[in-house]
Amino acid sequence: MSAGKINFLTFTLLLLMPSASRQQVPSDCVIKREQEKCMEMMALEDSDSEFDCLWFWDNLTCWQPAKIGDMIQVNCPELFSQYMSEEDYTLRKVSRNCTEFGWSEIFPHYIDACMYVEGNSSHPDMYYVSVKALYTVGYSTSLVSLTTAMVILCRFRKLHCTRNFIHMNLFVSFILRAISVFIKDSVLYAEEDSDHCFIHILECRAVMIFFHYCVLSNYFWLFIEGLYLFTLLVETFFPERRYFYWYIVIGWGTPTVCVTIWAVLRLQYDDIGCWDMNDNAAIWWVIKGPVLASIMINFVLFIGIIVILVQKLQSPDIGGNESSIYLRLARSTLLLIPLFGIHYTVFAFSPENVSKRERLVFELGLGSFQGFVVAVLYCFLNGEVQSEIKRKWRSWTVNRYFAVDLKHRHPSLASSGVNGGTQLSILSKSSSQIRMSSLQAETPAT
Repeated sequence: MSAGKINFLTFTLLLLMPSASRQQVPSDCVIKREQEKCMEMMALEDSDSEFDCLWFWDNLTCWQPAKIGDMIQVNCPELFSQYMSEEDYTLRKVSRNCTEFGWSEIFPHYIDACMYVEGNSSHPDMYYVSVKALYTVGYSTSLVSLTTAMVILCRFRKLHCTRNFIHMNLFVSFILRAISVFIKDSVLYAEEDSDHCFIHILECRAVMIFFHYCVLSNYFWLFIEGLYLFTLLVETFFPERRYFYWYIVIGWGTPTVCVTIWAVLRLQYDDIGCWDMNDNAAIWWVIKGPVLASIMINFVLFIGIIVILVQKLQSPDIGGNESSIYLRLARSTLLLIPLFGIHYTVFAFSPENVSKRERLVFELGLGSFQGFVVAVLYCFLNGEVQSEIKRKWRSWTVNRYFAVDLKHRHPSLASSGVNGGTQLSILSKSSSQIRMSSLQAETPAT
């Protein structure tokens, strides 16, 4: 096959292949990575070998040397492995013969053997574009809602407690995770710069280090939320403030150690490109291992908390019939799922090449809205937060009313003793009414 035909085929395949997402390696990067491997093997091979057909890179596949009459059969190019199942990728082969005139044409053709797989859509790129649009909307929504929740929790002093401080750190980790995703996408997968595969620049790698740090921190603060709640239920005397400093160390310090070790190992043993591709499984476990450990421990804590809640709800000291008990349990369970990140257990221990599409939708699409759900449940719908906002609103409304009223009154009337007494009477009655209504609002709050 001529170089012109191969180049045209490569260009066509790049147009047809899906656009990059967080779990997909860009098509041109896969080709360049395979080309680099082929060039390395060519450099190691003795040029004075006894083979008739030498090493051959056809812009998609690296063909090993062979003798006349040999038929070399290889898997479909690595480029196609991302868009078909592992079974299909293993079964589908392409071949070349070594003849006295050199390498023969490839058979079957790449498009016939590898491109049109049963069940693939004629427009596979639309799926990944849709997933990217979904998680962009999700992270944007989470970013806005979490920022608003942070402002509310920081603004009102009565909401400052260990529990809300932990919530605030979790909110910050979600905010950083959303920001890191946007930064990574803009740097690595910008349309005008798709040639980042082998860029050895500090900025590109710094983005990947920041991204992994934010993701790890988010998982660890989810773990801390579970650990804190479990400790509250188990321990009778719980020094919250002393433990809070350890939570800070675990939540922000442990990811720093893990990411630093990962960066050093990448620099020493896998210093390729922008560090956005994880071919070395042993090094990748420095990041993946702590994530899986936090998910597993949080799941165990979740089960333990549910068991404790069942025991407490079935206690004779708690009133209510059986249906109300199960309703409270179901409500508590649903509230804990997003806070503990229990949904991550669905694909946590499955191989990464299994159910790629479902994993993308579940972890990227739905997972991007987790920050929004947490902000709504633990800030906007929190009874304590709502009561404090209502109290501040009533106080501001009353102060504004009297400020406007005094401004428009005649100075002589405003300074008279009768009117002054009347105003004080009205003010005391208003403040007493506000206090009573505030108590009534806080009583049913949860």
